[in-house]
Amino acid sequence: MAPKNKSNDIHISRLYDAPLKAVWDAWTDPEQVVQWWGPRGFTLTTHSKDLRSGGSWDYTMHGPDGTDYPNVTQYLEVEEGRKLVYDHGGSRDRPPLFRVTVLFSEVKGKTKMEMTMSLPTPEDAENTRKFIKQAGGDSTWDRLAEYLEKEATGKEAFVINRSFDAPIDLMFEMWTNPKHVAQWTAPAGFGMEFLRVDIRSGGASFYSMSGNGISFYGRAQYLTIEKPGLLVYTQQFVDKDEKISRHPLAPTWPETMLTTVRFTEEGPQRTRVTVTWEPQGNVTPEELEVFIKARGGMTQGWTGSFDKLEAYIGPQRVGSAA
Repeated sequence: MAPKNKSNDIHISRLYDAPLKAVWDAWTDPEQVVQWWGPRGFTLTTHSKDLRSGGSWDYTMHGPDGTDYPNVTQYLEVEEGRKLVYDHGGSRDRPPLFRVTVLFSEVKGKTKMEMTMSLPTPEDAENTRKFIKQAGGDSTWDRLAEYLEKEATGKEAFVINRSFDAPIDLMFEMWTNPKHVAQWTAPAGFGMEFLRVDIRSGGASFYSMSGNGISFYGRAQYLTIEKPGLLVYTQQFVDKDEKISRHPLAPTWPETMLTTVRFTEEGPQRTRVTVTWEPQGNVTPEELEVFIKARGGMTQGWTGSFDKLEAYIGPQRVGSAA
């Protein structure tokens, strides 16, 4: 997946906490796929869908700026509950851009989705990686996770993934060592300072963030820390005396947020981080609505933090290898 491999293939792997049939149906049922297909902010209109080898899916994606993107997906192989192979990125007046193979398999009651996008050349693959990143294309698979969660439990959640060129132990260190956490966690343009910190299961932290003319305080309670794969904690906005406060720019933001971070090894030097964010406790309908509508802003915020982490981790990776 990394550019240094000089491959003309792009690989994406996700593990969804849902039965295989639920994931397959979400992909293939036109009424379900419209709920999640495409980057955040996009909507979908299906004109026709003939799910079989030799069939096609004719649809239009509508961008948040009002631009329409006609698409015709040509199905080459359809093995129910197991495999899809199709040509993607084409329309009635342009050829497809690449071939996609998606494999679905059951893993202890969950579903693993393995996708390979095959392009003509390594250069095409690298340009497509850059385009997907700029367009927020990976958020499609995050939206699928959110959709599956809501269908299974009724809960609204926000999910975001990022793969980093770093070993899993180093990535876990970046999230659990206070000296590292303070360097990248704050949104772009903000700095972070721990006023009190004890990152362990049952521990807590009290911190401040400031930037762009705004200052605020927060605290975290660490519920579960399992090296090197899992970190679970709650977050609340507080004042300087640690009394419950609210988001400085969104007074109806939920009082308590639950954050689950999973670390998945994609290779000896590559780790995928999956963040799931959801309101916890007594959440009012107004607060939940604010959360749901803020997913685009949350994507920008976490993306900014991930960009900072990506830049910060380079020297740390060199140091750990020395």
